[in-house]
Amino acid sequence: MTTEKRSKKTRQTRPFSREMKEGKVKFEVYGEEMIEKRVRLSGNSGRVYLPPDWVNHQVKIIRVD
Repeated sequence: MTTEKRSKKTRQTRPFSREMKEGKVKFEVYGEEMIEKRVRLSGNSGRVYLPPDWVNHQVKIIRVD
């Protein structure tokens, strides 16, 4: 049996944008509606109120700042 060395492909490094240096990432999301709100304090956690017609629907929350 012969052993073959597999060459590892190295990733080319690209200069990161300012956002990536700050630990931010880009999300691309498809959906029906979007609402931008500020999270308010509620006891030991945060709370965001959404429209009642959103009840029983799946939502995604993304922190932007």
